[in-house]
Amino acid sequence: MSAEFFQRLHERAVQIHVDDHLRARLERGDTLRVKLGLDPTAPDLHVGHLVVLDTLRMFQDEGHTVVVIIGDYTAMIGDPSGRSETRPMLTEAQVENNAETYFKQLDLVLDRKKIEVRRNSEWLASMSAADILRLLAKATLQQVLQREDFADRIKSGAAVGAHEILYPFNQAYDSVAVKADVEIGGTDQLFNLLFGREIQKAYGQEPQDIAVFPLLEGTDGVQKMSKSLGNYIGINEPPEEIYGKTMSIPDTLIEKYMLLISGLDSGERDASRSLHPRDRKAMLAHQLVKRLHGDEAARRAEEDFELRFRQRGTPREMRDIRRAADLVTTMVDGKLATSRGEARRLIQQEGVRVNGTKIDAEYELKDGDVIQVGRRQFARVVG
Repeated sequence: MSAEFFQRLHERAVQIHVDDHLRARLERGDTLRVKLGLDPTAPDLHVGHLVVLDTLRMFQDEGHTVVVIIGDYTAMIGDPSGRSETRPMLTEAQVENNAETYFKQLDLVLDRKKIEVRRNSEWLASMSAADILRLLAKATLQQVLQREDFADRIKSGAAVGAHEILYPFNQAYDSVAVKADVEIGGTDQLFNLLFGREIQKAYGQEPQDIAVFPLLEGTDGVQKMSKSLGNYIGINEPPEEIYGKTMSIPDTLIEKYMLLISGLDSGERDASRSLHPRDRKAMLAHQLVKRLHGDEAARRAEEDFELRFRQRGTPREMRDIRRAADLVTTMVDGKLATSRGEARRLIQQEGVRVNGTKIDAEYELKDGDVIQVGRRQFARVVG
């Protein structure tokens, strides 16, 4: 079974370090402590996180101990990986609010009864100045500055905050604190994960094996999925949103999404390749909603999408909003637009329909009117 598990892991990973060492541990039947760190820098996880969360579930199902570290301390610094500028430092309140949402969303994929969920403030917040100095003495400044993002910023004259140097040390010390045998992450985390091996050795521990996985492009098909870029599919979004956003991905991403986040086995994925891309994408959308929200939600989301986009109808279920003095105010109060300026702009650009018809800002709303903004937002006017 361990050989089959390692093969599945190898199929998903871009790189495993050290390949032979991890395989040997699995074949011996060692019970491993497998670490994933998540910094709560934003309130929502997206389906790109399923790449590593599904891998954790694979380890969990094989009887290994999964350790999820919520980086409530490191999030205040901000991970510099892949960044061209310094992140703004978050407040403790912001981090705490985001962390609470992570705990709830982990339950969608992992069996919480079988994992350790830790906050790295448990050990990092209590470190004295002397402890921090001893940690910093475990590596050189040259080792840290050779990482690509720091090197690129220095070369271009962009600032590197002095506090950012602490980030890889803190993340590496997480591995020491929980005695990690394996750490997983995206390819953008390769430096941090390798650095963790060095710090573990400096503290007299056997260095962790690491496995890095592809970064999932967002709905634009170009950039890494990110909430800040607006190209994400949130795992806690309404089923209709997950389904609709999945149907909007480029055909070129279907195979990658199928492999990394569908949850389908290899036989099901192979069988899907005979389908037309549109039908295969619908299969993917249904599967994503099903695994996150259940069979019934997937069925309703599929029906809703068919009604809206194939039959050009309106969804059967929509939220109600109160009628205000005019259309623009109703849109803002009903959260169909973030400001009066945006509402007017959407109307001028013919992005707003009432009862399926394009209107102007002077339109007088009536009780029961259905406002549609863009392709996916619908609301019924009441009062």
